[in-house]
Amino acid sequence: MHADHATRAAMTASLIFAMVAAFLAGIGARDQLIVARLSGHFGGSRPVLAVALACAALSAAALAWAGWRVETLISDAAETMLVAFALAAASLELFWRNREAPAREPTRSLAALAIVLLSRQLGDGARFCIFAIAAATASPQMAALGGALGGGAALAMGWMLGYSLERRVPLRKIRVAIGSITLATALVIALTARGIV
Repeated sequence: MHADHATRAAMTASLIFAMVAAFLAGIGARDQLIVARLSGHFGGSRPVLAVALACAALSAAALAWAGWRVETLISDAAETMLVAFALAAASLELFWRNREAPAREPTRSLAALAIVLLSRQLGDGARFCIFAIAAATASPQMAALGGALGGGAALAMGWMLGYSLERRVPLRKIRVAIGSITLATALVIALTARGIV
């Protein structure tokens, strides 16, 4: 009974942490900017939103599976350091100034949009966080679901705001703040793994 309760609690935590982390790390990310600009250019095209949400779900599933797969192959100590490294990588991506240039002639090709979004997502801060959470909690399904919901919410936010996203939201300040928190978390986990704190 207690084991079942602990398992459910861990799955719930994995879902919530992944959802919140993916949403926050997705604010001002390159995929969100692409979706916002396309939405502004094409007047809130629903197919753009549908493709964006599908890509968010696919990339979340891929990174959650990768985190779980790696976790099964390494020791507990190495797993903890892996989580720290993944969060550190996420923080660096968040600190990196986004220089995604607006397309002069945005394409209407949904296939091209999907390829571009996935290429941006598979190495961004949100997906690194999903990887870390899946590895830490050994609950890839919940990490994938939470990551898909959080990442999808960030993209939906960009789609709804369109051009207003970059004009009204202090994206750079938000990403630096989230990156600082993520880096601090990575340092605490790494120091804990080394027995320093």
